[in-house]
Amino acid sequence: MERKDPRRLRSSTVILGGMGALAAALTSCGSEPDKRCVDRDSYDLSRGYRIVDSSACNGSSGSTGGKKKSSRGTTTKRVDGDWYYDADVDGRWADYGTFSKSQAADRGGFGCSGSGGG
Repeated sequence: MERKDPRRLRSSTVILGGMGALAAALTSCGSEPDKRCVDRDSYDLSRGYRIVDSSACNGSSGSTGGKKKSSRGTTTKRVDGDWYYDADVDGRWADYGTFSKSQAADRGGFGCSGSGGG
């Protein structure tokens, strides 16, 4: 009687399979939705909101409207920056997202429940 050994997988196959499973687990239900800092006053029907530097969104209440003087004495328009979640990004423009972080988290991904429960 001939004894057959169980098939052995190559280590590269095991590593690649494991990496794929890990990547799916990490991207499927992240705790922080994708976000971009946008100027709320810049909406364009064909492009969406203009993406601006994240410093415009890092203030406690965001930048206010109006004008401010720069150190050179020129007047520049302030940016009404706010975080925009789960948007489609095209270059320096973002559209089809939401300003609500909780709504973006509720959209979920692969393996996520809509209610946030596990």
